[in-house]
Amino acid sequence: MNVTVNSEPRTVEESTTVAALLEQLGLTDYHGIAVELDGKFVERGAYASTLLAPHSHIEIVRFVGGG
Repeated sequence: MNVTVNSEPRTVEESTTVAALLEQLGLTDYHGIAVELDGKFVERGAYASTLLAPHSHIEIVRFVGGG
């Protein structure tokens, strides 16, 4: 199915979760990551149970420290 990740089109399997998408993207350490799905913040504890739907819009933000 087709979804959009950070404004880029992407094809994923049906029944893909947020956690599975992050794993596909190589983001297995959730520390410093925020995910928004269709305009709503997804709690870290819900990544494994939150399913993507066709045409979902996902924004993934990585926090970077510095001074």
